[in-house]
Amino acid sequence: MKYLILLITTLTLAFAQKPTLHQLFSVQTVKVKEISEAKKFKSFGFVKIDESKIYDIAPRYSGYVEVLNADTIYKKVKRGEVLATVYSPEVLKAKNDYLSTINYTKNRPNKLMLQSSIDKLKLLDVPNYEITLVKKQRKSSNYTNIVSPVNGFVFEKNINSGSAFKQMQKIFTIVNLDTLWVEVKIHQNQLQALQNSTTFTLTTPTYQQKFSAKKVLLYPKLDEKEEAFTLRLEVQNREHLLLPNMYMNVSISAHVQKYLTLPSTAVIRKNGKFYVFVVTVFKGEYEPKEIEVEVLNPDTYIIKNGLNSGDEVVNNALFMMDSDAQINGLY
Repeated sequence: MKYLILLITTLTLAFAQKPTLHQLFSVQTVKVKEISEAKKFKSFGFVKIDESKIYDIAPRYSGYVEVLNADTIYKKVKRGEVLATVYSPEVLKAKNDYLSTINYTKNRPNKLMLQSSIDKLKLLDVPNYEITLVKKQRKSSNYTNIVSPVNGFVFEKNINSGSAFKQMQKIFTIVNLDTLWVEVKIHQNQLQALQNSTTFTLTTPTYQQKFSAKKVLLYPKLDEKEEAFTLRLEVQNREHLLLPNMYMNVSISAHVQKYLTLPSTAVIRKNGKFYVFVVTVFKGEYEPKEIEVEVLNPDTYIIKNGLNSGDEVVNNALFMMDSDAQINGLY
């Protein structure tokens, strides 16, 4: 190099003498310092439907579709909204039985009989307002409504206008997207860091904003093809910005702690061990020293053993010093 010439001193390898590297020109150094930071690592994942927010609508009676309001797939619906108006002989009979019971118990009070006829309608999943209407109007409608149990989207529709359906046939699937899962890939060497992780930040190429998530479950199974576990996160999605199968970048971090650190440029790895070049009391001499480290982030190492706060080591020119030091067998 034109600006930095390295000379290796002749070493006398006596028992009391350690190998050192001599530098005629000044080099850039850095001190071990204590910082407060959170351990972080990154991964990726995909948005999935929260399985607890899937609602299948399978009437407890058979019937025929008279009016179909939820007539297209992925239509947005609100809780209590009428999805379809149907005719069911079974429901009509239950309504008429309730009306007859009301008339009978008017002059012969019998709470048990009246409640039994109401319970029959409820067990058929007839909406409460229809039951109240029978009592109020003293007549029963030929039709009943199938309503949405939640706010959501029609993800599945198995009937059309005029269709007949059987008892317990699934005719709609409504999915609420207010809460979603994000399934994140976690490699085996990241499991230990995951145990202490508390903050999960999601980003996607679609939006500039960040989304916060909480850890729900680490699936107890390794994906052999990807050599990774799957972590389930839960994210709130009230504005429905996130949609199933979207790609997400995931930043995972732990609580803020204090660490002794060095920049990654000051540490070199050889044969599975990590070394630094420590500044000695003699000007221009640097002693190679083995240390124990752990990755804090792509630019920083945590010093676990071998150095103390304030110790000074070579920084930028380390790779050049390492080349000559290896040639001369200093470490």
